[in-house]
Amino acid sequence: MARINPSILAADFVNLERDLARIATADLVHVDVMDNHFVPNLTFGPQMVERIQAVSAIPLDVHLMIDDPDRWAPGYAELGAYSVTFHAEAAADPVTLARRLREIGARAGIALKPGTDVAPYLELLPEFDQVLVMTVEPGFGGQSFMPETMPKLRALREAVEARGLDVWLQVDGGVTTETIVTAAENGADTFVAGSSVFRGEPADQIAGLRAAVAAHSH
Repeated sequence: MARINPSILAADFVNLERDLARIATADLVHVDVMDNHFVPNLTFGPQMVERIQAVSAIPLDVHLMIDDPDRWAPGYAELGAYSVTFHAEAAADPVTLARRLREIGARAGIALKPGTDVAPYLELLPEFDQVLVMTVEPGFGGQSFMPETMPKLRALREAVEARGLDVWLQVDGGVTTETIVTAAENGADTFVAGSSVFRGEPADQIAGLRAAVAAHSH
């Protein structure tokens, strides 16, 4: 079953509690934390994560698009986030950080920008619970899916299968009922969708994304 994680970057921030209720059928809620340094946008911080936890029962999938995650990421795990993903490009010591997140009790994820080579991270896969392949340049919602990132996803899927690992492979950016099929066929099992969920009736959109994957799964 495909995991669908709606991104609240596309929600109505003034009516966020309402929008969280509208995505109750989601697997996780994707929370994009941006610091206006690692990416040219500023979004949420720890207080927002804490408040979302208080009003929604859906587990949080926190994506840190920030500098110095070695310092800041553990705090999000301590707040109770189910999954904390940091960027490979920003972390000084990804393995030590992933181990710290797991110690606290969160799933540890590592994210790769479209231009980042996956090869150095393949041997580190046992240290992570999730790898996020960015299918757009991080920083803003509503961008178009980049199919040129699919070889990276295939390489990850082959490595995960070859070693019998339980690592979720997530894609984030431009996910629609069409592009989700491409991503699934290339090995993704976890899908972040923002605009495509919130621009219609979210429960229907989530069901449609799941159905699109199911129709093409072998």
